[in-house]
Amino acid sequence: MSKSVTAYKTISEVVKILGLKSKKGQSLPTHTIRFWEKKFKQIKPKIFNGNRRYYDEKNIDLLKKVHFLLKEEGMTINGVKKILNEKKTLKLDETLNHSIKASDIKNKVIKISKIIKSLK
Repeated sequence: MSKSVTAYKTISEVVKILGLKSKKGQSLPTHTIRFWEKKFKQIKPKIFNGNRRYYDEKNIDLLKKVHFLLKEEGMTINGVKKILNEKKTLKLDETLNHSIKASDIKNKVIKISKIIKSLK
């Protein structure tokens, strides 16, 4: 029996949703999410008995944005804070559509360098 999409998720479930992995590949890096909670005041999980954290859809969406901007776009924590503090908040899809991915730039640089080598 699986949880409803709108049900609160535990920190371990959120780690799996975000696809976070530890460098050694052992335990789930829940410390990353707790660190982001301290840095980004917008992330407010419900904390119940025994200090267990529970995340609703809104918080999970915020964590997805933070994860994307930090890990995929290579932004700094201060840069992400500025985006999250703006009155006009971007949806994750809008962020994806209006940004240049580092892998795209890398591929273009590789193609250009191959062209330059072939011209020599």
